[in-house]
Amino acid sequence: MESAAAARPRPVLTAASVLPEDVGRAALVARVHHPEWDGPCVAAVRGDQVVDLTAIAPTVSELMERDDAVTVVREADGGHTWRLDELLAAPAGRHDVPHLLAPVDLQVIKAAGVTFARSLLERVIEERTGGDPARAAGVRARVKQVVGGALDGIRPGSPEADRARELLASEGLWSQYLEVGIGPDPEVFTKAPVLSAVGTGADIGVLGSSVWNNPEPEVVLVVDSRGRVRGATLGNDVNLRDIEGRSALLLSRAKDNNASCAIGPFIRLFDEGFDLDTVRGLDIGLRIDGTDGYVLHGSSSMREISRDVTELVAATHGAHHQHPDGFVLFTGTLFAPTEDRRAPGAGFTHEYGDVVRISSPRLGALVNTVVPSEQAAPWTFGVRALMRNLARRGVL
Repeated sequence: MESAAAARPRPVLTAASVLPEDVGRAALVARVHHPEWDGPCVAAVRGDQVVDLTAIAPTVSELMERDDAVTVVREADGGHTWRLDELLAAPAGRHDVPHLLAPVDLQVIKAAGVTFARSLLERVIEERTGGDPARAAGVRARVKQVVGGALDGIRPGSPEADRARELLASEGLWSQYLEVGIGPDPEVFTKAPVLSAVGTGADIGVLGSSVWNNPEPEVVLVVDSRGRVRGATLGNDVNLRDIEGRSALLLSRAKDNNASCAIGPFIRLFDEGFDLDTVRGLDIGLRIDGTDGYVLHGSSSMREISRDVTELVAATHGAHHQHPDGFVLFTGTLFAPTEDRRAPGAGFTHEYGDVVRISSPRLGALVNTVVPSEQAAPWTFGVRALMRNLARRGVL
């Protein structure tokens, strides 16, 4: 049965609107819901065609373990073929039509927080306001007066970072967010359960009780079981500022809800023309279109990240913690909107029906529509269902 949210109008998506600008050179991995099997297919995106590779690699996790993954995605003979436009036009969440899914499956979904100085200060503001948006403007002015540009260019864990911590503590502005933002250890948490992420074109969920929230456009690294970064994609790590602002111990309540994690549209595999250095230079664009004509533009540059992405991967995976099915890692965002929307001094928050477009020329576009988490399509297809489905199809 379709959820109430499934009846909402959705943005019109086309291959041209979601593919990377250099699609002809990109090795792109997708997942497709196939009605014939009532389950997911691992697929390669070749121009405007999407080719089923499930017989070769039954899961994306398995494909990421292969040293020849790029060759498989570019050249391997596949099964069923879909037109990308056909998949994008289909309503997400319905079982009777093929459509795109999040391009990850058995990988653990991890996230690094407070990795950019600008968003770091907004986390401090959330904490100081206790999650009350009406107090944000006054607290923001106070924090900026004290901090100014003191955090610009600071390397976390450095002597300069220690001096900044002492300054902020002397002014009564020390925060647990500053600890993970400029201290020696980054914040890495589990964002969402395995298989719970939604893909491009799907609804994205915000708790109905939240009154202060925003999207978080991020680069997401795709890492195999050996800790090798195999590719990248885009993600929306939805932020409920009022809930996390009440207490950092409410992080799970703020971050892990139905449809609150979007990943896509595709994984771009690392190859001769796209690698970690490319990721380090990516610019991420954001556009929010409200049903009332409201438009917000934003951006985030990976060049301004406080910790190198390899440091974030090392903090996630190593001798201290293994991931036998691989993992994906949200790398954080520079974007922290402060523009008033509902009322003067109230800052930005989502309205239901907002269309959120996160894009980068080398990764394409992830597009989702905001709905209450309680009205998003229920998450029913977990690990047991996937294993049963693949076994029934004879591809395990």
